[in-house]
Amino acid sequence: MAEPLIRVRDIVKNYQSDEVLTSVLTGVSFEIATGEFVAIMGPSGSGKSTLMHILGFLDRPTSGVFYYKSEDTAQLSDNQLAVIRNQEVGFVFQSFYLLPKTSVLENVQLPLIYSGKDQNSLKASTAIKAVGLEHRLDYLPSQLSGGEKQRVAIARALVNDPEIIFADEPTGNLDSKSGAQVMNILQDFNECGKTIILVTHENETAKHAGRIIQLKDGKIVQDYRVQDRITAKTSYLNK
Repeated sequence: MAEPLIRVRDIVKNYQSDEVLTSVLTGVSFEIATGEFVAIMGPSGSGKSTLMHILGFLDRPTSGVFYYKSEDTAQLSDNQLAVIRNQEVGFVFQSFYLLPKTSVLENVQLPLIYSGKDQNSLKASTAIKAVGLEHRLDYLPSQLSGGEKQRVAIARALVNDPEIIFADEPTGNLDSKSGAQVMNILQDFNECGKTIILVTHENETAKHAGRIIQLKDGKIVQDYRVQDRITAKTSYLNK
């Protein structure tokens, strides 16, 4: 049996402010296999974004163990984690974080620049085509709809061909039609073998995933397979 891509055991995350200790995660354990589409759900303050930051190498747990590809991440330096974060992880956030005076093509090329790779416009334009925006290559973000901006953000997350895509409330700023398009794209990439970890508070959005981990007060209260999963109705990858 293949080793899980991610394995966490008894993850605790505390924050200290003056003399006040705040416990955000209080002993979280689970595994995620390569190619899974997992939604992390929970009310505000449940710890879901904190968990995503740990899984995405943006933060370290206070205690517990986090194995990535069977390697204990506690043994990795901050520089080693930064390399993994840059080369093996893609992020999509609720706010698009596009550079306003930079074209769609140039925005998508940014991870290639940060990783020291050539500004490969072919690789970037291929990622843009994969999200159905090849006709917007030279547009500025101000010329795009909210849904198009999020699709650019997805293309940017994919341009380095990451192992995992983290999507933190990716439909939060979108209307229902644009949100469905974004989730269809994420499902497309999951069906091509990408591991997707989605953070959302929306039940309908979570149903695009194959599995839901429900958090409450820093603990897992449910971890289950989605029975009535929503399937993508439009594929951008087979155009």
